[in-house]
Order: sequence, then structure tokens, then C-alpha cells
Amino acid sequence: MPLKFSPSLFEVNNLNFERQGNLVLKNGTFKILPGEYCAIIGPNGGGKTTLVRLLLGLEKPTSGAITLFGTPQNRFRDWNRIGYVPQRSALVDGSFPATVREVVGMGRYAKRGIFGFESVEDKAAIAEAMELMGVSDLSNRLIGNLSGGQRQRVMIARALASNPDVLIVDEPNTGVDVESQHRFYELLRTLNRTKKLSILFITHDIGVIAEDITRVLFVNQTVLISQNPAEMIRCDEMSRLYGTPSHVVCHNH
Repeated sequence: MPLKFSPSLFEVNNLNFERQGNLVLKNGTFKILPGEYCAIIGPNGGGKTTLVRLLLGLEKPTSGAITLFGTPQNRFRDWNRIGYVPQRSALVDGSFPATVREVVGMGRYAKRGIFGFESVEDKAAIAEAMELMGVSDLSNRLIGNLSGGQRQRVMIARALASNPDVLIVDEPNTGVDVESQHRFYELLRTLNRTKKLSILFITHDIGVIAEDITRVLFVNQTVLISQNPAEMIRCDEMSRLYGTPSHVVCHNH
């Protein structure tokens, strides 16, 4: 029986991006493989969010190539295979008149369109995503009336409703309390290990990357790859990458 080949989720070659004549990213070349749990770290303004937006087709590269699931980005159409939780998505206006169920249901729009009717498959996927994220009991609550941690779980449920192969999360803990942060990272581990969902997320929480992450992308105009996160967070390495003296303190809870 021939071996089944699984292409990279993302393959990036010689990626360059300029904005208004200013170089934001240069010579980015890397792959993200199925099943990986990958963190993107780097200083503010280094290009982390821009890199994610380029992967998602929300920005167009100045030069270079991006391939998604073995297909050149300009021919890729299966965007439902990528779940995306943008930065500050949990910071919802308190007057936003949508229920939790309605927000999670938005995650199916890529499959059926905004004005399409929910199918049995849609309803099952929405229910499963809400159950997985522990927000089923909040179904009829207005999203604006929830806590930061609850809204965070709802936004991830929305991303999961499309049954994606990879989940991309940008700064997941903005506006969320410490207890919710710990629950969130535990949830990511569970999704990666038990659901075999590939995870790619931007974080400033350096400590979280050492224990479970399989790969780190350090972005500061250039993109550096490490498959040994524990080695990357040494004081001397952090000082080199961030360009400023760094002191890393490791402790167990």
C-alpha cells in the first residue's frame, strides 16, 4: 500500500512584505506541518500579526510564495479549513446584540454563505463546538454580557465551528484574567493532543512555549525557526533575539 502524503499546512518561501515603503518582513522561509503546536513570538512591531495576515490572505506579499495545504495561495479556496481568532476578539462592545449561539454560528458562513439556511450538519457542528468550549449553557446569553474569559471561549468556538484543520490565534489572552489564561492554554493543549488540531498562536507569554510547543517562530522582520523551545528561552538567546538584556526566570506551579 502506498504511503499517504500529507502536505504542509503552510509553506512559505522567500516572503517579503513592505508597507508604504517600509520593510516589515524579509526573506521568510518556513513550513508548518500537520499536528504541530507552534508559537509565534517577538517584540511589538516585529511583524507577528502581519505574518499571520499574510498566511490568511488578508495581506498580499510584496514578493515570495505562500502555499496552503499544497495549493498556491492564489488558488486556495478551502478557507474553512483554517480557524482564525483575531487579536482582541474577546473585547466585544457590551451593546452588541448577538447571542452566543448566533456568534458561534458565524463560523459556518465560509461553508454556506451569510444568507444560507443552516443545515443539519451546520447545527451539529455549532453544537459540538459550543460543547467542546463549555459554552452550551450560555447559548441564549448576549455576547456583550459575558466575562472576558467566556467571550474568549465563544470566539474560539466560532473558529472551531468550521471543523478546521488548523487554529490560528492572535494574542489570545488580551483582556483576559490570569485564571482564564491558564484554562485557555490547557484547552489548546487538549485540542492539539486529543483532537489532533494543529495550533499556531501569537503570544507574549514566553513561559508558555517551553513545555508543550513543538516549534517556535521568532519574528522580528526576519523569521527564525526553533524546534527546541526550551533552548530558545535561555537568557542569552532572548537577549540576542530581542536586542535588549533579558532575564528569564523558570518556575513550576
